[in-house]
Amino acid sequence: MKNRHQVHNLIILDESGSMSSIKPQIISGFNELVQSIKGIEEQFPEQEHFISLVSFNDIENKILHFVDPVEKLDVINDSNYKPSSLTPLYDAMGFSISKLKHYLEGKDNYNVLVTVLTDGEENASKEYTGSAIKNLVDELKLQNWTFTYIGADHDVEAMASKMNIFNTMSFDKNEQDIKKMFIKESKSRVKYSLGIRNGDLDKNDFYSKIVNEEVKKESFWKKLFS
Repeated sequence: MKNRHQVHNLIILDESGSMSSIKPQIISGFNELVQSIKGIEEQFPEQEHFISLVSFNDIENKILHFVDPVEKLDVINDSNYKPSSLTPLYDAMGFSISKLKHYLEGKDNYNVLVTVLTDGEENASKEYTGSAIKNLVDELKLQNWTFTYIGADHDVEAMASKMNIFNTMSFDKNEQDIKKMFIKESKSRVKYSLGIRNGDLDKNDFYSKIVNEEVKKESFWKKLFS
């Protein structure tokens, strides 16, 4: 299908030391999310999904994918996800968002979904401040960018609101809750793609209850997550 609508999935994944306690659950849940994104593109053939994945700590911003088509999306594992050190959240967001923003300059016919997943507040940034990230988010929200923030072990809504991000989800650091979090994240992505298809995308209501009958059908979910 020519001239498909592009959907850029930018995932900014905390790789700081505090994530070590839930490393196996994050790896498992994230890899299931990888499969669901591939399934979403199959369910919405008029859309072309791309993945940019950046993990971060104060050692480096690790670019695991940048504008890669979904068929090239690899799983994460013990060798490429090794939590350690501190949480320069603002620097990671500034780096990742600015890089994708620059890539998309002059392009049209796309949407961007930014997902931040962290278990702690900012504590180590040197290049970006909270106000700088807020300004960047405000600028891009006026365009076709949607921002979401998933977190644990801190006041998620308060932290996200500092950056004018209001699509938030909290989770407890146990296997069951992390699994539920990733399932809800995957289902919300389906609703997002459906909103793009129907032309009624609400960029400020990403994690709300899924009410559209098309995505509530049991066969739809079984096909997507099988």
